[in-house]
Amino acid sequence: MSNGSIRAGIALFFALASVAANSAAAQAKKLTAREVATRIQAHVGIPWMAETVDTFVAGDPDTEVKGIAVTMMATLDVLQRAASAGQNLIVTHEPTFFNHHEKIDDLELKENDPVLAAKRAFIREHKLVVWRFHDHWHRMKRDGIETGMARALGWESFQDSGNQYLFAIPETDLGHLAGDVKSRLGIRVLRVVGDPMLKVKKVAVVPGASGFTKETRALEIDDVQVLITGEPREWETVEYVADAVTEGKPKALIILGHIPSEQAGMEEATQWLKTFVSEVPVEFVPAREPFWEPKQ
Repeated sequence: MSNGSIRAGIALFFALASVAANSAAAQAKKLTAREVATRIQAHVGIPWMAETVDTFVAGDPDTEVKGIAVTMMATLDVLQRAASAGQNLIVTHEPTFFNHHEKIDDLELKENDPVLAAKRAFIREHKLVVWRFHDHWHRMKRDGIETGMARALGWESFQDSGNQYLFAIPETDLGHLAGDVKSRLGIRVLRVVGDPMLKVKKVAVVPGASGFTKETRALEIDDVQVLITGEPREWETVEYVADAVTEGKPKALIILGHIPSEQAGMEEATQWLKTFVSEVPVEFVPAREPFWEPKQ
C-alpha cells in the first residue's frame, strides 16, 4: 500500500471517528421538556414561587423536545396546529383544561366528559407535553404580557416610567381610540362602555381577567379616563363603569376579550425564549379569537 493510500485511510478513520463523536454528543444533549422548564426558571430573574400554576399540566416532562409552540391559550385548535408542525412542547399562558388551577373537580366535569376526553386523547395520542407559563411571566421585573401589549399597540414611548400599566397618549376621543386599538390588535369583536366623544389622554391597560379590585383601582386614578382590559365581569366592572358614565364622570371601558388582551405578550415570550433555547425551533402559535359578529 502506498503512503498516499495510508494517509487517506488515516484521514477517513479520523473523519468517521469525528462524525461518531459528534453524533454521540448530539444524542447526549437531547433537550427534554423538563430542561426547557428549568432554563425558564433560571432566566425569569425572580425567585420561583412554591405555589404556582406554572408547571406541567399534561404529558411526560422527560419527553425529548422536537419543537416548541408558545401560545396564549392551549386550545384544541392550537394543539392541532402545533402537532401538525412537529411542535411537541406547548408553552401556554392560560389553562388547558378550563380551570385556572387545572382542577377538573372544580368544574364538576367527569373524567369522561366528551370535550375534556377528546382533548386529553389528542394530547396523549400525539405525545404532546403542555407546560404553563403564567404567574412568573406576569411577575417579572417588567410584566412580559404588558411589555408585549405595549409593543403591539405602538405605545412604548407613552408608557409611564413609574407604572407600566399607565399610558399618556396623544389626545383623542374614545371612539377613535377604540377603533385604533381594534385595528392594531386585529380584533373582530371589541366592546366599549362610555361616551364615544369622551376626550382621552390617559389610559390604563390591565390585560386578561385581573378582577374587580385591580380594574377599579386603575379607574379610580383621577386622570385615567379609559381602562382597556380583557375579560371583566359584567356585573362588576362593566356595571361600575356604566354607573360612572351615568353620573357624568369622565370614565370609559374598552373590552378586548381575554385572548386579544394578552396574545402579544406571549409573542413577546416567544422571542425571549429564543434567547436561551436554540437546539429546537421555537415558534409563536396564536390562539384564535373565539368571537365573531353576524353581518347585518
